[in-house]
Parts: sequence; C-alpha cells; structure tokens
Amino acid sequence: MNGHLETEEQQDQRPDQELTGSWGHGPRSTLVRAKAMAPPPPPLAASTPLLHGEFGSYPAQGPRFALTLTSQALHIQRLRPKPEARPRGGLVPLAEVSGCCTLRSRSPSDSAAYFCIYTYPRGRRGARRRATRTFRADGAATYEENRAEAQRWATALTCLLRGLPLPGDGEITPDLLPRPPRLLLLVNPFGGRGLAWQWCKNHVLPMISEAGLSFNLIQTERQNHARELVQGLSLSEWDGIVTVSGDGLLHEVLNGLLDRPDWEEAVKMPVGILPCGSGNALAGAVNQHGGFEPALGLDLLLNCSLLLCRGGGHPLDLLSVTLASGSRCFSFLSVAWGFVSDVDIQSERFRALGSARFTLGTVLGLATLHTYRGRLSYLPATVEPASPTPAHSLPRAKSELTLTPDPAPPMAHSPLHRSVSDLPLPLPQPALASPGSPEPLPILSLNGGGPELAGDWGGAGDAPLSPDPLLSSPPGSPKAALHSPVSEGAPVIPPSSGLPLPTPDARVGASTCGPPDHLLPPLGTPLPPDWVTLEGDFVLMLAISPSHLGADLVAAPHARFDDGLVHLCWVRSGISRAALLRLFLAMERGSHFSLGCPQLGYAAARAFRLEPLTPRGVLTVDGEQVEYGPLQAQMHPGIGTLLTGPPGCPGREP
Repeated sequence: MNGHLETEEQQDQRPDQELTGSWGHGPRSTLVRAKAMAPPPPPLAASTPLLHGEFGSYPAQGPRFALTLTSQALHIQRLRPKPEARPRGGLVPLAEVSGCCTLRSRSPSDSAAYFCIYTYPRGRRGARRRATRTFRADGAATYEENRAEAQRWATALTCLLRGLPLPGDGEITPDLLPRPPRLLLLVNPFGGRGLAWQWCKNHVLPMISEAGLSFNLIQTERQNHARELVQGLSLSEWDGIVTVSGDGLLHEVLNGLLDRPDWEEAVKMPVGILPCGSGNALAGAVNQHGGFEPALGLDLLLNCSLLLCRGGGHPLDLLSVTLASGSRCFSFLSVAWGFVSDVDIQSERFRALGSARFTLGTVLGLATLHTYRGRLSYLPATVEPASPTPAHSLPRAKSELTLTPDPAPPMAHSPLHRSVSDLPLPLPQPALASPGSPEPLPILSLNGGGPELAGDWGGAGDAPLSPDPLLSSPPGSPKAALHSPVSEGAPVIPPSSGLPLPTPDARVGASTCGPPDHLLPPLGTPLPPDWVTLEGDFVLMLAISPSHLGADLVAAPHARFDDGLVHLCWVRSGISRAALLRLFLAMERGSHFSLGCPQLGYAAARAFRLEPLTPRGVLTVDGEQVEYGPLQAQMHPGIGTLLTGPPGCPGREP
C-alpha cells in the first residue's frame, strides 16, 4: 500500500502519544539487561531506502510529500503544488529525532491516519528547538488501512531509533516493539544554579515521554539521599537509573550500588546522566561519544537527552579509592589534588553562577597560586593507550613519563520516597477520549502520555487529532496502570529483595562491598618494584578516567569509558601563571599536550598512590572533598554500564 501523509511543523508543542521503545521485554537480571544495552549492530548503508510513500499534510489543504526513510534520516520532498528545487527542512537526521506516534482525527468522516515525529533541529544560532512534523496517511479508502500504513512507518522509525533489526521481507507491525523501558529519574533540585527541576520539567520529561520511555521521578533532599535510595531498590523493576544533576549525584548512585550485598549484579544496572549541574564532566564525554559538537548548558542537556532516548549502553571503568582512614569509595571521574581541587572546592561559594563559578575560581586560584610537596607512585599500564591525534600528542620527554601509554503485565512497584515536594507538574491534563473505546486514554503523567491535541494542531475547521489507542501500549497487552511518581514514607524494601534497610547514619562515602583491590598493597606499606615513583613540588595532580574534566575541558582527549586506564596528569612547580592559564585554555580543545610545557607530565596507569607531604591541602574524588592524607586507587575495567546512546562520528554532527 502507498501511504499518504500531510506535514506541518510546530514549535514547542507537548507530545501526545508515543510508540514504545525497545530497551527491554520485562523484568530481567542486571546481567541480561547490561547485555541488552550493548551498542546496536552496524547500521545499513545510509542511502538504502527502507520505506517510501506519498503523504498529505495536516490541515488537509496543505501540500503533498514524498517520504523516504533510510537508516540515517527521513527524506522529505514536496510534490504538490509544485516540487521544490531546494527543499527546506527536507532532511531530518535520525540523530535529531526523539520519538514518534500515530494519531487519528476526532471527525468520524475522516478516514486518514496521522504519523507524527518529534525533532530537535539546530536553529540559525546553533541552539536546538523542538519541532514536530505531522504527515497524513490517506492513500486507502478505509481508516484501518491508513492506520496500518501509519503504524508501519512509526514502527520502522522507532526500530531504527532503538537499534532494533527490521524484518527483511516480513511485515512491519507494532508487534516488533517490546514494552517501554522503565527508568528511575533522580533529580537534584539545587543542581547548578537551581534550574535542575525547571529544566527537567520543561525539557527532559517531554522528550523522554516522546520517546516512549516509562519513568518514575524523585527529587533528592540531602547529601547521600540517592545513595540510600539505590541501596534499597528492587533493581529487577528498573531498566536504568538516570540522574538529572551534576556529577555528584551519579557518584552517590554508583557508590550506593557498590555498597549492596549483591553489588556484583547491582553495579551492572545501566546508569545515565542528564547534565543540570556546574561541571557536567561525564556529560561532556557522553556528548563527544555521541558525535555532537561541544556544548554547554541547555544545549548539552538536550544533546544528552536525545542520546538517552536512543538507548544503548557502554561498559564503564570504575576506580576504587582507599583513603587514609581505610574507608573506600568508587570514582567514575577523577581524583584531584592541588590547583584543580582548590578551584573546585573554593568556588563552591559561587555556585549560583553555574559553570561560570569555575572561571571565577580559576582566576582567583591563579592569583594565589600554591605548590604542594608530595609523592606520586603508579603502576604503569601494560598496553599503550589509544593513540591521540597529532593535535593531542602526549609529552614523551623525561624519564618520569611512562606511556605504556513481548508485553509484560503491570507490575507492583516498591513505593518510592517522597522528596522535597509532591512533584506537581503544572501541565494540562485533560482526559483523552479514546476513539472506539469507552475508556479514557492515559493523561500526561510522570510515566509519559500527553495532553490532548485539540486546539494545538491545524487551523479553523480542522478536526482535532487524538492518539491512536492501539499504540498506547504494545499490542495484546492490558492497559497499564499509571504508576504514582512518589509515595509517602521512607523507602520500602519488598520482602523478595532480601536487602537490609539503608541506615541514614552510615559513613558518608565509605563502601564496605565492591571488588577487591588485588593490585594494591595496604596503604603505608612498601610498593612492588614495578611501580614508578615521582617526588617533588607539584602545582596539581589529576587522575582522570573519562576524557573530560568539565563539559568544556578535555583533560585526556584519548581516553575512553572502558579503556581500563587511569590517566595521570601533573604539573610540577616552576610553571608561570600565564603558562598555567594557557594550559587550561588549550584544554578546552584537548590540545594542551601539544604546547610542549616542560612542567606538564602524563602517564597511563592501572593503579596509583598519592602521598601529600604538605600538611594542609584539599583532595577531591569526583569533585567531592574527601579526608586529606595519603590515598591509593585501582582501576576496575568495565564493571559498570553507562547509558551513552549510539556512538557517533567525532567532529561530524548533523
């Protein structure tokens, strides 16, 4: 059948009803879930047509279009009233699409079906703006036939977005789509400049609803609240945990997972980050991994939200850090001493400035530049790190540098902790009349759905559209009950979980579980002979796992999420303030190693020990201050799973 659709572009419109994503088929073990989050198979050739058809627009008096769907984009060509020589908006890259849905008219006489996609293209100034493209399938005489065609296109597009295989010669129907993945969103309402909840409500929730992701949301109340929550979760009920904040909240989540008795399975739970903090270092690395240009603020949040909607996970290295007291915590980002940690902690009083706090902190830090005497020892990596580009070349001078460089029925969910508020969403929530069914469709809730389209679409005289009820849930499944986003009381652990209740007075940052550190002798004892030791006066020492130290600071440009290495960078005393400033300016491009600075050193390691010999100073782990004194750390390759979306081509963005 040849489908016909009609299209209109609308700005800032809420989603109505979405096709489900394909992250999972129901409760699974975290091991199976982690495997399911592996990157999708290589795509088909970008130019191979998968679907082609003629469509109309909404309202019906608009132009007609020819649509061609490939593995990388939706191609749109106007046919009537006359073909366009240079079509405007004629190419919609799938990297800009969050999701899609099918709709029908409320007018009984309209036999057409409607197919809508939600896109986030870049405007003239580079910022993303939400836009919808709606097409009218009217090539058949009956609504049932037109609906089948609209569903065929919506299903095919969703499969491409999720990395699901399309049948070679088989029929494309909604049966190909599994149930929506279920995510736990943890929001720090005070993240960044206090905009985290506003951004979450206005941008994150609409986008993941468009993608068909099911979720519950909790606002955290205090330090270590997220850690306590994940320690008591029944993880089989979730397909991922996503933090909407800065890097600190994800640090709590990962340490909570690793402090469970079942940590070996718990740490495989996919985790994601949507940046609403000040530094947003991991989000910057995720943004680069997805092939997007460097971004800050709201643009970075939208990029990472698009990647989250696509699904797909990546193994994540975690660094176990043993402190002077013997307590242990786990790091996904960095351990810092000296200038970097000084700026991080001293700029806390400027938190209201957002990411600008670090700029101001850097200026103040340069004005009062300190040096610290200490000893750095490390176990060199046995393999060379990924070769950087010439612009990212690493210093190789001096002997101190070592480079070895089917639908499930509704489930009963554990009640979740009530947060700062009852999480009211000031959004229109009319009941949606389901065509052909006496039951109303789901209203806009924290589990998805959307407001009625009446009044938002088309012009005078056009019948409003409503969601296709057959796509509100996977075919054959019962109507899922809406899950309350929060519930009263403390976290409740179901009897089947077998986990102890979290203790609010537990040691902050300390972990009693997790993998053993087989490469590390006890802190304070001699190191094995294959370790390298440096001693002297340092301006800074940084041990970093991913590529980014901040959203716009690429400290280790060649680093990967799962390279199994901790990347050690240090700056010795004797560097001028101007030279140190040049290093950080070059770090915005990841080109600081090409400056030839003699005080800058680098080594790729599997483990390290840092012994400050200066009586006073600041140490941070993932940007959080820890006790000052000797510490040591070991990398545990790929034990976590990070939600990154599909990999992109660095430097090439649609």
